[in-house]
Amino acid sequence: MRAVVHDTYGAPDVLRLADVERPAPKVDEVLVRVHATTVTRTDCHMRKASPFIWRFMLGLLRPKRRILGLEFAGVVEAVGAAVSDFAMGDRVFGLRNGAHAEYVCVREAGLLAHMPAGMTFEEAAAVCDGMSQALGHLRKGGVGTGTRLLVYGASGSCGTAAVQTWSPRRRPLAGTSGLSLLETAQPR
Repeated sequence: MRAVVHDTYGAPDVLRLADVERPAPKVDEVLVRVHATTVTRTDCHMRKASPFIWRFMLGLLRPKRRILGLEFAGVVEAVGAAVSDFAMGDRVFGLRNGAHAEYVCVREAGLLAHMPAGMTFEEAAAVCDGMSQALGHLRKGGVGTGTRLLVYGASGSCGTAAVQTWSPRRRPLAGTSGLSLLETAQPR
């Protein structure tokens, strides 16, 4: 498969297109063929290893991870034997290191979700940071039907996505922006 890689830190000209090994999904993973991805501020900082302290995490002299990219949207190409929520052909979006490649493997329990109907791959890739973060926190919090939720910072990307994902038709919800209460929604 092809991927945009970098073998050294620096300006955008350190990036190049290269052939790399295509990942194979593990038992609990989903293989996604990437149709759209983004270049975020985080990608730029990781490419430059700026601030310098990031090198202790990214690699002191050269990058540990050659493929940048976090946000993606695409189609499920294959699933591991234990995967139950996703199937081949599903349109998905999420967060995973190495998204600037033709394929990426993501754990089923990771930051991966089905794309809403009518959304383009480009739109999904552009919103998936907030949506994936919100989805991950909602899952980690073990929220379910009947759970009451207060979203602090409901006007930011993660907060807005949490409100939209939460579905007021099923669950009580309140959101804040600054010190003011934005909305209280009751289940219908």
